[in-house]
Amino acid sequence: MSLDITGKVVQIGARQSGEGRNGPWVKQDLILETEEQYPRKICLVCWGERADEANAFSPGQRIKAFINIESREFNGKWYTDVKPWRFERMDEASAASDKAIPYTDDGMQEVPPEDDLPF
Repeated sequence: MSLDITGKVVQIGARQSGEGRNGPWVKQDLILETEEQYPRKICLVCWGERADEANAFSPGQRIKAFINIESREFNGKWYTDVKPWRFERMDEASAASDKAIPYTDDGMQEVPPEDDLPF
C-alpha cells in the first residue's frame, strides 16, 4: 500500500545523527501542513538520504511526499512513524506543466532532442 501527502512545509526539525549497531545513521523531521478543509500537521521522519532531501526544503514550499506508515513496539508501548520514500516539489512540477508545447509550421509537435544518448 502506498500513500501520498501533499502539503506545505511548516518546519524543518533539527538534524540528528549517531552510531548504531548497523553503522552511522542520520534523521531529520519535516513537518507538513495538509491542504484540506481542516488542515492537519504531520511529522515525516526522514532517514538517510531522505534526511538530506528534507534539509533542502524551505518553509512555505509545497511538496508531495510518498509515505509508508510503520509501527513498532518497545517496552509494551507502540510508536508510529510516517516515513517518506520519495518527494516531489509541487511548485516546480506545476511550473513545468504550464510550459507551452512548441509546434512546427506544419502543425506537428516539435520534439526536443535528447541529451542522454548512450553514445
